[in-house]
Amino acid sequence: MRYRPARAMEAQTVPDRPGLPLRERLRELPPVQAAARNPQAAAAAVIGAFVVALIVGEGLQEVAQRGLTGLSNGAIYALGAVGLTLVYGILKLVNFAHGDFLTFGAYMAFIVNISWGGPLVLAILFAIAVTALLGVALEKAMWGPMRARGAGTLQLLLMAIGLALVIRYVIQFAFGTELRQLDVNNTATADFLGLSIGRTFLVVIGVGFVVLLATGLMLRYTLLGKRMRALSDNLELAETSGIDTSRVILYTWVFAAGSAGLAGVFAGAVTQVQPELGFEFLLPIFAAVVLGGIGNAFGALASGIILGVVIEWSTFFIDPGFKLGVGFLVLIIVLVVRPQGIFGQARTV
Repeated sequence: MRYRPARAMEAQTVPDRPGLPLRERLRELPPVQAAARNPQAAAAAVIGAFVVALIVGEGLQEVAQRGLTGLSNGAIYALGAVGLTLVYGILKLVNFAHGDFLTFGAYMAFIVNISWGGPLVLAILFAIAVTALLGVALEKAMWGPMRARGAGTLQLLLMAIGLALVIRYVIQFAFGTELRQLDVNNTATADFLGLSIGRTFLVVIGVGFVVLLATGLMLRYTLLGKRMRALSDNLELAETSGIDTSRVILYTWVFAAGSAGLAGVFAGAVTQVQPELGFEFLLPIFAAVVLGGIGNAFGALASGIILGVVIEWSTFFIDPGFKLGVGFLVLIIVLVVRPQGIFGQARTV
């Protein structure tokens, strides 16, 4: 009688199929197949195990403290990522100038808050409005006409890179290169449950999460959100079905650029306002977009927050000056393991 190994052990054996690459053979393992079928659960399991290991090694309070700080950066990443992914999902445009929209918003707030002496709330509203207006103006003057002329992906990509440099150097010419600070109190703290966080960071978390929740509800339940998702699925079909695609595209730019302006003000409030501000945040924002599924707005919201916390937790192991390099690492790993992202298929809203 021939001996047969137990099925549980047999399931873990790499399938022996001559000529099949090892990578493809590994994909046939049941654990890998299960992770592929439910990537969200697999990602949650990995993050959960990581958190447990951190708590055991560093203590619950320290992990919670750094995680709370990471939530503020996560809110900024998520606000930037949702705008970037909306533009790609609907227009299939990789807007490398998006980071400089953040910088533009921060400087618009600086004008109102410092140059004019206005309150920060007014500065935030002004930054959102003017950055949204910039997005609409660029759509009317540049992106729309180029699409009408049949510009390809490469041409639009080069234009986006050029636009980013133009915005950055115009800001540098107008305001100089010195570091500037918004009129915020970065020394006051709020204490609760044994944790301490700056009040500015707390405001960023609170307002950011409210805006992100409102954006998610808008995309899911409002007529405009449904039309945006229809354009993301098939712009030509949406147009033939009677949707005013030009108007929806303009609203898309309002939301994308406006959220970038808000993210820029928050970034300037928790750090400093400088011409390179948006460029420094662009990599984690792109990483959040890729992690959430390129074009998936809901994935970008969740991934931005997760990424902000994970990057802050990485300071347990690396110097804080190198923590943004974790964004590079996440970007590479996700692109290699699951190019369509964790939270959905690419090119969807």
